[in-house]
Amino acid sequence: MPLPPVTVICLCYNQGRFVKEAIDSVRSQTYPNVQLLVVDDASNDNSVEIIKRCLDSLPGARLFALPRNVGNCRAFNYALQYAEGDFIIDLAADDVLLPERICEGVKALTDAGEDYGVNFTDAYRMAEDGTILSTHSDLFPHHEIPQGDMYRQLIGRYFICSPAMIFRSRVIRSLGGYDETLAYEDFDFWIRSSRGFLYNYTPRVLVKKRIVKDSMSARQFSIFDPQLVSTFRVCEKILTLNRSADEQEALRRRILYEMRVCLRLLRVGLFIKYMKLLRQNSAMRY
Repeated sequence: MPLPPVTVICLCYNQGRFVKEAIDSVRSQTYPNVQLLVVDDASNDNSVEIIKRCLDSLPGARLFALPRNVGNCRAFNYALQYAEGDFIIDLAADDVLLPERICEGVKALTDAGEDYGVNFTDAYRMAEDGTILSTHSDLFPHHEIPQGDMYRQLIGRYFICSPAMIFRSRVIRSLGGYDETLAYEDFDFWIRSSRGFLYNYTPRVLVKKRIVKDSMSARQFSIFDPQLVSTFRVCEKILTLNRSADEQEALRRRILYEMRVCLRLLRVGLFIKYMKLLRQNSAMRY
């Protein structure tokens, strides 16, 4: 019986320094049935030239060089149209898959059953030069990581390293892809996907996440960061998705946390919106 195909969608924007390593990590997978789609989001460095050279020796791999910058969510959705895999990995061009990542992810989800849509693992955090700084589990120990129905837990706290995910294609397609109106995708993906699918965890380091100065994650708590508004919009979605008093309480705690962030960053207008959302949440009856 042939192994199910897996699609890796690699998103690149001005990551010419790193993209070869990302592509080589896909090439080095022990899993044989992999489709690689690389999207360059209108880089103005030498990314496209490097990607073309890397893909010359990868039959079936495709490059989509977008004429203008559209952002991660839309760039991913563009490639998703061409994804043939039963499973999908969203790989940033500055991150690295370890050789057994795909094999372990497919096995974990296949063994768990069709109700399980997302697998995630431990990961290394590395510096720009590739030096290993720590592991994700240093802060989030294996024994504290939940599995199964994780919707309520995902409302309340961060514990998944985003690059360490693999998910069934039908999960992302059932969501209509990433929400292109948002500045980032992971929190929204976690919330919407966990409402309908179960998650499982592999307590092995199978990915390297690169910590890059001036990246989107590094700007997360800056005063003008558009991610703050996106987080509010996800919280609005949570209000409509909640089904229980426990989930209502998780959202209440999340809103209070985000309100403190808004005060710290002097985002008064957003703070007021959260106050209104808090009142709406309090009025819900389950």
